[in-house]
This record gives sequence, structure tokens and C-alpha cells, in this order.
Amino acid sequence: MSAPAIQAALSQMQSLATQASGQAAKGQQLSTMVGQGGFAGELQSSIQRINRLQQTANAKLDAFQAGDPGVALNDVMVDMQKASVGFQMGVQVRNRLVTAYKDIMNMQV
Repeated sequence: MSAPAIQAALSQMQSLATQASGQAAKGQQLSTMVGQGGFAGELQSSIQRINRLQQTANAKLDAFQAGDPGVALNDVMVDMQKASVGFQMGVQVRNRLVTAYKDIMNMQV
């Protein structure tokens, strides 16, 4: 991995860590508005992000297989792993939604 790629990954990890701790990074505003897009909108955008991750990973894989000198194997493997983790997260969310739906349908009124 090149030095700029390492720096970019490090800054992304730091940004995610500050978001996870609930603090806004310097110069950033943390969006806390509730109810604007709704659950369906958030679900749709998550599915689109997972799709973009998979498309990016597949594009890098194709470039690596074609012999592009600008694509390293470790970059391909990292992108493939990101896509895999994102897909597994999507499957788990879907499973939880199905379970919640079944629980609600089995409730007695």
C-alpha cells in the first residue's frame, strides 16, 4: 500500500472513530436530524452503499486480473473484504427485519 493510501485509510478510521464516539471532528457538523429521510430512505441508501462497495471491489479485481500496474493485490483484497463485510451486515439487518416482522405479525391484538 502506498503512503497516500495509508494516510487516507488512517484519516478515514479516525473520522469513523470520532463519529462512533458521538463527537464531531474539527470543521465537521454532525447531522442529528431525525425523521427527514425515514427508515426506508436510510435502508435504501445503505443498500446503495453496499452495492457501490461491491462494484468498486469488482472493478479493482478486474483491473488487477487485466494486469494494471496501478492496482496492488493488497488493495484488491481489502476492497473485497470491505464488500464482504458490508454484504454480511446487510444480510444481518434483513434477518433482523424479518424476525421483527414475524414477531409483530404473531402479536395478538
